[in-house]
Amino acid sequence: MAARQIASTVKTSLGPKGLDKIMVSSDGDVTVTNDGATIMKLMEVEHEIAKLMVQLSQSQDDEIGDGTTGVVVLAGALLEQAEGLIDRGIHPIRIADGFELAAQCAIKQLDAIAEPFPVDPNNKEPLIQIAMTTLGSKIVNKCHRQMAEMAVDAVLNVADIEKKDVNFELIKIETKVGGRMEDSMLVKGVIVDKTLSHSQMPKELRNVKLAILTCPFEPPKPKTKHKLDVTSAEDYRALREYEQEKFTQMVKQVKDAGATLAICQWGFDDEANHLLLQQELPAVRWVGGPEIELIAIATGGRIVPRFEELTPEKLGSAGLVREMAFGTSKDKMLVIEECKNSKAVTIFLRGGNAMIIAEAKRSIHDAICVVRSLVKDSRIVYGGGAAEISCSLAVAKEADQLSTLEQYAFRAFSVALESIPLALAENSGLHPIETLSELKASQVAEKKPSLGVDCMLTGDSDMKSHNVVESLNSKKQQILLSTQLVKMILKIDDVRSKNDGSM
Repeated sequence: MAARQIASTVKTSLGPKGLDKIMVSSDGDVTVTNDGATIMKLMEVEHEIAKLMVQLSQSQDDEIGDGTTGVVVLAGALLEQAEGLIDRGIHPIRIADGFELAAQCAIKQLDAIAEPFPVDPNNKEPLIQIAMTTLGSKIVNKCHRQMAEMAVDAVLNVADIEKKDVNFELIKIETKVGGRMEDSMLVKGVIVDKTLSHSQMPKELRNVKLAILTCPFEPPKPKTKHKLDVTSAEDYRALREYEQEKFTQMVKQVKDAGATLAICQWGFDDEANHLLLQQELPAVRWVGGPEIELIAIATGGRIVPRFEELTPEKLGSAGLVREMAFGTSKDKMLVIEECKNSKAVTIFLRGGNAMIIAEAKRSIHDAICVVRSLVKDSRIVYGGGAAEISCSLAVAKEADQLSTLEQYAFRAFSVALESIPLALAENSGLHPIETLSELKASQVAEKKPSLGVDCMLTGDSDMKSHNVVESLNSKKQQILLSTQLVKMILKIDDVRSKNDGSM
């Protein structure tokens, strides 16, 4: 029951016409989203089985990144079918085994209807279409095309096409509230939410050599546990002179190495800032750890922990470092572009408020994941419930060949697969049962596994012409994961907790 309740909650957010949910946390934070995994994560579920469902959507999110709603809806439908079979007196283990065989049959069918898909860095159009499918059900579909292009460009920039691998570490998503969603952009470089430390330092630097420091840029403090007494003015002057001389020496070390910009993980005081300006060494302070690492990867520099270790070889290089200002409040950010290793990219998102931006970030993440799974395995199946209907027909056909009890489980599995096209049709305002029966009939008659639910009401249900495609990997994973979970739940016959008092 618990699992089915969760599935019915998520069901309404499936598809391009799916609805969003507002999740309010216990301390009043509001999140608006229709990303299955996010909804599940923010639902505070008490029930043990329901928690398993939450983990299910999470594992789909970690593995593929998309299809998190579908996997939960499918698991819910399988459990509903299993309940009917148990009521008829079929043993749960027999049902679980039958489901397992049926899932294998569905996967075989997916392989049979899958089509190869061209992943070519020179022809991005097909990839952009796929990313647009993923973003169709999200809040960002206002600037649909632009977001899809950003996601595809970002992945292709960091992808290693020969090895079929994409390193996600190199794609960073930065957000800034304000502006329109259309102002979002892809920067081939790194964006740091910091500014140069002194307002009079130049706003734009060309052919920069960066010193990336993780040591504090300030005069050394006497590291003693004892108190240092300065009794006379001379002593104080001597101490001050010593500090200033040390600091000037630090700046000199940085400049001697050939650096024209210092990026520092720690801060420095105003006196130091003033000296840096005098010595014409622009600097950025308080840059966080992950950013420092990304800057080092992008500019080909080494992170230096001590001033004595600075050498010209350890400097990173960038063609352009500039400050970007936007809005009336003139929010500033630092952009490092034209780097030596052009693989690092930053997606920079804008939006009216924090909620929209957070949802845009989740949507872009889904799109990036889909493009990545295509780079890894470039076969596709058609979306809009087409693949599910095709598998459902194949499983039902297989059931007629079986003479054992498992045929009931097969039929139940085939009915459960139909829950996704049914939910899609329902969310699009169509008559679910009529739509489904028509589609099944025409898929059998025309032998076209690309016929799916026409969510946009265009009058054409061939998903091929709408370019509604999903990666084969994602679909397989959905069926496998939900079957595994349902098998696990079927094998449970009792839930005991410590405070039952029944022991």
